[in-house]
Amino acid sequence: MKLVALPAFSDNYIWMLHDGQQALVVDPGDAAPVLQALDAQGLTLAAILVTHHHPDHVGGLAGLRSRLTGPVYGPAHENIPTPFEPLDDGARISVLGLDFEVIDVPGHTAGHIAYFHPASSPTAPAAQQQTGDDRPLLFCGDTLFSAGCGRLFEGTPAQMHHSLSRLAALPGDSRVCCAHEYTESNLRFAAAVEPDNAEIGGAIVRCRELRAQGLPTLPSSIAHELAINPFMRCDAAAVIRAASARGARGSGGAAVLGALREWKNNFR
Repeated sequence: MKLVALPAFSDNYIWMLHDGQQALVVDPGDAAPVLQALDAQGLTLAAILVTHHHPDHVGGLAGLRSRLTGPVYGPAHENIPTPFEPLDDGARISVLGLDFEVIDVPGHTAGHIAYFHPASSPTAPAAQQQTGDDRPLLFCGDTLFSAGCGRLFEGTPAQMHHSLSRLAALPGDSRVCCAHEYTESNLRFAAAVEPDNAEIGGAIVRCRELRAQGLPTLPSSIAHELAINPFMRCDAAAVIRAASARGARGSGGAAVLGALREWKNNFR
């Protein structure tokens, strides 16, 4: 099973997972990159996973339906172009022989969901063991970015903090498949929040090396984000101090995240 990041627009990634014959894609805001990949590799489109309703995540659905042999899955509480199969927190789906759990992660939008595939067990069916890289897999849309999180367009700091806390509890080796290439700008902000964090400095070097080669900085991992992402580190003393200096009303996670998000909204 091969995991591929298909670039779209200026900084989106449409994630594709395929076994050489069938594929699923996540958040296809544009049909063209998906159709090109399907045709180039002779793949059948078996399913589409949608995390939230924004146009750069659903805009390609109409152009892909004629090639789709299975369902479109999406959040039950958002306005996703129909037809689609609505999913709530805790729902489980199976695609290409892989089981995914649905996790509610509101904040960026009110009904945003993520899809989590745990590591396959040695006794799992053969199809579930064919992932190549068998680490757990998280498709998190615009909730979690490497070194950042999504803007709070419809949700609250408390919701985003709770959502990120749920993702932080996933296995540390989980591959984090974010929907945008925001890593370099996010790391510059992270360095402003925690200038003494050596992990952030190292991540900046690696990020710039990858981007200079035209390569994606993703997927990340949960363990990496816990080390470098200020929005996942709201209980760290240095992050609390930085947020307090920016007007955080208290040292609780939601207050810290809210101050950080306001700071990041205007950070250059």
